[in-house]
Amino acid sequence: MPKFPQLLLDQVRSEFTAAQQYTAIAVWLDGEDLPRLAARFYAQATEERNHAMIMVRYLLDKDLPVAIPGISEVRNDFGAVHDAVELSLTQEKQVTDQIITLARTARDEGDYVGEQFMQWFLKEQVEEVSSMSTLLRVVDRAGENLFHIEDFIARELTQTAPKDPTAPPTAG
Repeated sequence: MPKFPQLLLDQVRSEFTAAQQYTAIAVWLDGEDLPRLAARFYAQATEERNHAMIMVRYLLDKDLPVAIPGISEVRNDFGAVHDAVELSLTQEKQVTDQIITLARTARDEGDYVGEQFMQWFLKEQVEEVSSMSTLLRVVDRAGENLFHIEDFIARELTQTAPKDPTAPPTAG
């Protein structure tokens, strides 16, 4: 099997792990009585799961074997909101590096369909890193008053984004 499909299968694991990590963060935030921030991370968990399922759909459509992997360990305890959001930003930067590697590998292998498939994910990662970077700055500026974060989310981040018509389909 070429390297690109194998890396894509590895990325499915990373996306499912990210979904679980965001769920763990959301649950922790819920326990801290920060419902808007928790909701943001619950939604992010669903988005990461959908990313995995987009990759699964692609592999199925290419008639490649798919085995749903287990996930890596996730962190459940955080000393502060900053720690949870910082972990999220770090995670998004790692995923960006993985997506770039996938796109590069597809190109290097002459898999132009695979390279084109990764373009949407590259665009998505710019948005993900930017969003988490902004959220971390807001968390840092809020200091001890966590309600400023809740207010920011209510004011700036609660609008439902329109469905991206360029998004690849998910499995299921």
